[in-house]
Amino acid sequence: MSRQYVFIIAEGGVNHNGSLETAINMIDAAAEAGADACKFQTFNAERIISRFAVKAEYQKRTTSKNESQLDMVKKLELGEKEHKELVGKCKKRGIMFLSSAFDIQSVEFLDDLGIDTFKIPSGEITNLPYLRKVGSLGKKVILSTGMATLDEVRSALRILTENGTAKSDITVLHCNTEYPTPIQDVNLRAMVTIKETFNVKVGYSDHTNGTEVAIAAAALGASVIEKHFTLDRSMEGPDHSSSLEPDELKYMVTAIRNIEKALGDSVKTPSRSEIKNIAVVRKSIVASRQIQEGEQFTEENITVKRPGEGISPMEWDRVIGRRAKKKFKEDEYIEL
Repeated sequence: MSRQYVFIIAEGGVNHNGSLETAINMIDAAAEAGADACKFQTFNAERIISRFAVKAEYQKRTTSKNESQLDMVKKLELGEKEHKELVGKCKKRGIMFLSSAFDIQSVEFLDDLGIDTFKIPSGEITNLPYLRKVGSLGKKVILSTGMATLDEVRSALRILTENGTAKSDITVLHCNTEYPTPIQDVNLRAMVTIKETFNVKVGYSDHTNGTEVAIAAAALGASVIEKHFTLDRSMEGPDHSSSLEPDELKYMVTAIRNIEKALGDSVKTPSRSEIKNIAVVRKSIVASRQIQEGEQFTEENITVKRPGEGISPMEWDRVIGRRAKKKFKEDEYIEL
């Protein structure tokens, strides 16, 4: 088994608060943290939210109570010009530009921009026309599954593949959409269930506070980790309070890279660093007292001691009963 690389998405989302300058600074922060991609959200608020839609509970806690969900989201849109600038900025910084499209027109717009990987947000996993559109593009797909049942994941995968996306090009992210996600609701083992049930690449989109769950997901076999971040957690907006700041993002990336190295290639064999310890730590068969030439080796005159440069104790039964071909001093390696 080869070493697995974890693709890390720094989820900027709408934490730019509608500011191109802030979004550009977020790309710099994501690149400096060592993330593989910086992701935003592409939508037209009036196309995706009715004027009767209410805010999620976490949005009520972090934004003005007097504005509707539509009014809140409207302020967070990025236009065509901004998207093109952000794509260019990502290219300059050597980091992938990603964005979650929330409607079919936005999917088409991102496709026209030449985006190779499409991120399907959790809320669209039951959106049949949307899934058909994304599937028809035949691009790589990252599918978030927050709020979904296993049957809903199955249906989404079927729609994507039936419409032209190869199963091998799909990565399914386990996710919980509560911000922040209570630890007891993470259910990280569900990621493994998804992998075993559908035989797909899996990952984890993390909305918990802190970094430990994302790091644990990497250790559990996630091939993609997505994590919200912000330039400043005290900024106004729906997602800032449950996002990482740049130094925390960098810590998470470093920890995941260390986990990648620690997971290794699954082959059980002495590592290069420990080979030198074999002789020091293992033992050899030695004389427990002076042994005369011709004397028979018995459990009374041989024993096992460090270092491990002589006959291995695994050869004990082969040594017992043989006769000494020379005289041995106490602690001297036994030779046959």
